Amino acid sequence: MDLGLSGRKAILVGASHGIGLATARVLAAEGVSIALCSRSQASVDKAVDMLKASGGTVIGGAVDVTDADAHAAWIGAAAEQLGGCDIFIPFTSANTGVDDEAGWRAVFDADVLPLVRGVQAALPYLQASDAGSIVTISSTAALEDFMGPGAYNALKAAVINYTAALSQKLAGEGIRANCVSPGPVEMEGRAWDQIKQAMPDFYTGILQQIPMGRMGSGEEIAKAIAFIASPACRYMTGANVVIDGGFTKRVQF
Repeated sequence: MDLGLSGRKAILVGASHGIGLATARVLAAEGVSIALCSRSQASVDKAVDMLKASGGTVIGGAVDVTDADAHAAWIGAAAEQLGGCDIFIPFTSANTGVDDEAGWRAVFDADVLPLVRGVQAALPYLQASDAGSIVTISSTAALEDFMGPGAYNALKAAVINYTAALSQKLAGEGIRANCVSPGPVEMEGRAWDQIKQAMPDFYTGILQQIPMGRMGSGEEIAKAIAFIASPACRYMTGANVVIDGGFTKRVQF
């Protein structure tokens, strides 16, 4: 199936590693021109070099997304350099595991504010596209109780709510907004890989709750994101797509 992605332009925030980088790789392989950013110039350079092997246009920059002006300026500059923006996906996230005010603020500053500011900065370019698409990233931790009350779970739920409202507001302008909520995803050097090494019993306990008997891969999540972002999925908006191998047990109607 042709996803209609060839020649499209995507801005990915916080995409020099993890699911963000996996998504950039899938999109680049489909012929999408990519602009990505992260906090570390070294990690951005490494990601850009890797993606350029696909032969497409790839640009990158080091950006502190807690700096509102710098964040918006980079998105604008990236869109101008790419010649527009059809797809906007913010991946920035934090899970401090600290349930005090500072911990809540850190997650809010990483998961919520950069999303809202990023959408605002990308919106003029998405409005000029004939297939504008926003994909946000939540988590199954937002859907069911997971390790008790905490900032990450609650604010990832806020991402789903914001995305749904955004989809209603922007649908008339031809811009879609959808959310993806991954379950446990194991990637080398990332959270669940670290948990496996540091807390093997906890890791095994979570694994036993997944009917498929394994955690997801970054590529599996990335391929779903690419489809949702693509013109091939043009009628979907306001959805929260759960990709978790059956980890969550709620019934969906």
